[in-house]
Amino acid sequence: MTNPSPAGAAAARLLARLTALGLRHVVVSPGSRSQALALAAAALERQGALQLHVRIDERVGGFTALGLAAESGLPVAVVVTSGTAVAELHPAVLEAHHAGVPLLLLTADRPEELRGTGSNQTTVQPGLFGIAVAEVLDVAAPEDDEDLDVAGAVAEHAWTVAVRERQPVQVNLAYREPLSSALDELPPFGEPMPVAAPDAAALPVEPGPRTVVIGGDRAGEEAEAFARALDAPLLAEVSSGARFGPQLVGAYRQLLDHVDFGGRVERAVVFGHPTLSRQVPRLLASADVDVVLVGPAGGEWFDPTRGRAARTGAVRATGADPDRSWAGRWVAASRALLDETEDLPYAGRPDEPGAKERREHQRSELAALRAPITRRVLVDAVWRATWPHDRLVVAASRLIREMDAVVPGKRISVLANRGLAGIDGTVSTATGVALAHLGSGRPGTTRVLLGDLAMLHDTGALLKAPGEPEPRLQVIVGDDGGGTIFDSLEVAGSAPADDFERVLRTPRSVDYAALAAAYGWEHRRIENRGDLDRVLTAPAAGRSLIEVPLR
Repeated sequence: MTNPSPAGAAAARLLARLTALGLRHVVVSPGSRSQALALAAAALERQGALQLHVRIDERVGGFTALGLAAESGLPVAVVVTSGTAVAELHPAVLEAHHAGVPLLLLTADRPEELRGTGSNQTTVQPGLFGIAVAEVLDVAAPEDDEDLDVAGAVAEHAWTVAVRERQPVQVNLAYREPLSSALDELPPFGEPMPVAAPDAAALPVEPGPRTVVIGGDRAGEEAEAFARALDAPLLAEVSSGARFGPQLVGAYRQLLDHVDFGGRVERAVVFGHPTLSRQVPRLLASADVDVVLVGPAGGEWFDPTRGRAARTGAVRATGADPDRSWAGRWVAASRALLDETEDLPYAGRPDEPGAKERREHQRSELAALRAPITRRVLVDAVWRATWPHDRLVVAASRLIREMDAVVPGKRISVLANRGLAGIDGTVSTATGVALAHLGSGRPGTTRVLLGDLAMLHDTGALLKAPGEPEPRLQVIVGDDGGGTIFDSLEVAGSAPADDFERVLRTPRSVDYAALAAAYGWEHRRIENRGDLDRVLTAPAAGRSLIEVPLR
């Protein structure tokens, strides 16, 4: 270091220690009070120790960090200056808390003597996030070299808590002027520390009662493996990470409404956080159903039983269900409802038996390719175009419920912000996912499927940041003219039509081509299924905005 200020030296030590512990991504929103942290992050990136992502909007920065952490599985640091900048992180922090995603919130602050005096950009920052953080570390302004050891200890503690709890941690850092200084080479220091995960003794689950396995958001492949071991039906949402395998019941909503299926369930084992149907919470709330909740690895418990359910960190099947017909009936009924078989588009010779029927099938297929796009067509096309090397992010729009209702099983990575199921930050989250996926060296495209309101809620995320790698990212906007998800609610039939249109559906007319051009994205407007399939399966090399009017 070259005569560093105490602020610059402490910030450098903090980030250098975090990098040694495993930090690989830092998201920075520029500000004066946080300048020492930002400059230290830039120095570490020059040395190849981490990747720096700069976002001028703190809310965009927070959700970008969320996507980076969700994809990488490691805590991501987000750096902001004091005052309202800290509050801008709150939506992403709430989502991270409820979903169990680790973040390190490095919030720069005024020193103690300026707090409570009305000083510029000064408020009460420690505790601002309430229950949404696992811990708050309020670090006093550094004075001398002895405080460098404090910075290193703070880094170790914050990293340990974030990894162990799978939760955000706020590190509130007071700095006095001079706020930064020139930096020499800044190598990471110290050794990585093992973080012991909480021991989770697996609860044995015996076969016997008519059991279903439910895979909610981020349930993971453990749900599929357990359902297979128990030979139980698997009711898995699209963002569960478990929507595949021989036990899968994709049409679970319809079957839970049927007395011969949902009415006979005696036990449910729940992984993750189910949010996409009314049938699952209704089933679990029934006093006639024994419920076992598994997890969570961070986040909050999903418990419609209000404490009646058994809770455990892990389960193991002690054997397979002797009644093989139980799961078989569920799976067969689901496959019939979703019609998961496909006919090959082969017309054959004119004199072959069945050739006329095959030609009729081809004509109907061709007509379908030329027809306007509906929600069902859109979600089917996106699902079919996505493969294990890709990443799919789905907004909390009407489209994710449509997808959950109709798509078949497929072992692909799907992420959705279902912790609080807000529409904000979807493009930012997907960008973070795409950058983390690109940084891993793996091939593939990141697709984000969202409605028009979710898109407009996060247009700031379209702004490209100089110095960042360019991910292959497709933003697919299903434009149905506003918040049509409200059409399915009671209010659609009870409110005055004009009021409903203005304050709930909130239709907006947007020139997506101009929006894409303003931010330097490629734009395509797609009117039929054939063109949609072509653009999805041959993605542009960089970032593209795909506008899909829905009929």
